[in-house]
Amino acid sequence: VFHGRILARRLVGQETRYEVEVKAPYRHRFPLVAREYLWVPNTCGCPALREGEEYLLMARRHVNHEHTLNRILLRDDGYARPWTPREARLVREAARHC
Repeated sequence: VFHGRILARRLVGQETRYEVEVKAPYRHRFPLVAREYLWVPNTCGCPALREGEEYLLMARRHVNHEHTLNRILLRDDGYARPWTPREARLVREAARHC
């Protein structure tokens, strides 16, 4: 779970790749760098993320069996909500209890 700002969007085959500026990580099992790519399958029912907007994102690290693919993937079981100070406070509180 992290707070990020969408810098760019690009369609790549059956997926959309977003370039994201990581503003603040809240809960993560893998390290995040200042800029990451977030991949979203076009079959996902997720709303399109808008360039310049900030979101609270819950995504998963996806590594294939051959270890040739290592990326952040927003799947149907993840979420992307517009970021607000209230959302940030709720996530920080939840992270302390989890």
